[in-house]
Amino acid sequence: MFEQYFNFLKTPFARDIPEKDLYNNTDIEEVCDRLEYVARNRLFTVVTGDVGTGKTTAIRKFVTFLDINHYKVMYISDSALTPRNFYWEVLNQFGCEGKFYRSDAKRQLTREITNLIEIQKKIPVIITDEAHLLSRDMLEEIRFLLNFKMDSYNPMSLILVGQSELKDILKKQIYEAIYQRIDLRYHLMPYDRQQTEEYIKKHLEYAGETRELFTDVAVNEIYKYSHGVSRKINKLCTACLLHAAQIQKKIIDDHMVRLIIEEEFNW
Repeated sequence: MFEQYFNFLKTPFARDIPEKDLYNNTDIEEVCDRLEYVARNRLFTVVTGDVGTGKTTAIRKFVTFLDINHYKVMYISDSALTPRNFYWEVLNQFGCEGKFYRSDAKRQLTREITNLIEIQKKIPVIITDEAHLLSRDMLEEIRFLLNFKMDSYNPMSLILVGQSELKDILKKQIYEAIYQRIDLRYHLMPYDRQQTEEYIKKHLEYAGETRELFTDVAVNEIYKYSHGVSRKINKLCTACLLHAAQIQKKIIDDHMVRLIIEEEFNW
């Protein structure tokens, strides 16, 4: 494995890197600051971005900032949920078994939220990931969550996270009631060339490597291929490290990056 060849202490470009060791830039800081504001003020927000631009990573980082004594986070990532199963999942994260019928589960969730706020003095934060894949029924059900106590009181923070098309979906006339209620919107952009280089260095530092393993022109090629999308950067850098270890090379140049792109990614 390339970790042994390069004497890495940890595996770079992996999905399970702790939040404190993740690459942090101004965009990530800004979205986390906005989400903290959303949580504190019990607002409804939508976070969008193209595939692989780090939406879930940003959410992971944001959640670590929240004081568990003041907030209870419920994270839903199953985009195929029906409204009834949605309530069951949220109630399960409250630590209780949901009622069978949707109407009963709704009332049950209302009671749990009220108890959390009034008795435990915590703010519920419901995060729904992959929200661009939610069904019409599920999106319509969000109106219930936003219409707590006949729209006179907002008890929770609700965060929808999804790919860029979520913006267009919510602009449709049928979702006008939801769209008008969005308090904040944020769209994550891919990294630029400098951020791509910083991202690569951050991952190598996490692995315990301080040398420049990727030449400047290699980073140029990585950026050209990935367009600054973190998921593509991860896959390409990992493939390059594997190849370098196999052919006993300690430095990854632009020729190697182009070779890997041509042989492993252009199909």
